[in-house]
Amino acid sequence: MKKNDQFNIMVVLGVVLFALLAYNQVQLMKFTGGATGVMAVRDGGKDLSNVDLSAIKSTGHSIAALFPVESISTPQEALDMIIPTGTPDYGEALGISYDDPLEGLNKLVQVYRQVQLTGAIKERYVGLVTMPVGISCEYCCGLGAIGADANGNSLCGCQHNPALLGLTKWLMQNTDYTDAEITREALKWKALFFPKDMVELTYSIAGGDTSALDKLPGMVGGC
Repeated sequence: MKKNDQFNIMVVLGVVLFALLAYNQVQLMKFTGGATGVMAVRDGGKDLSNVDLSAIKSTGHSIAALFPVESISTPQEALDMIIPTGTPDYGEALGISYDDPLEGLNKLVQVYRQVQLTGAIKERYVGLVTMPVGISCEYCCGLGAIGADANGNSLCGCQHNPALLGLTKWLMQNTDYTDAEITREALKWKALFFPKDMVELTYSIAGGDTSALDKLPGMVGGC
């Protein structure tokens, strides 16, 4: 066999080998979630597709349903799970970041006042915020897990409650988030506003001793 023929055969075999490796890598990504990375970030590693929000009766029930609390074994893991960092995928549009909850609080209050919902989207909004899923300022004003009246208006004049309702309004109007995903985002911001209470609740749901969390701040922003 001539050297040129041997070289051509080696080139062909190399191309075939590269193609096989590339195909295997694509298949591996499908099995490991590489093809659905955006959704993995949005749902925090927990499948939310079968969450029945109508069965939830408290903020604690929401946390258990929407976050993988079964994986928590330390207070730090509870904190890392419920208190987000960085910028959410909608953060640039709203000009907010998890890392600046006070600024987020102020801007989300403005969103609540500015965004007016009508028709089917308003019905969806009212349906969600009048369920006891935790979209409320329950740790500063004692409202419990529901923060809106039958028309979707805030039941409290503090900043935290309308901020959470404003986030809910905006996500319904501008994203394809499901109600479960929206509730999860609201709980993240609720944790940023009330870190001690929310981390304690998360860790207690996981069966941990919450006494180690006493040094967390009680509230961010004025009530």
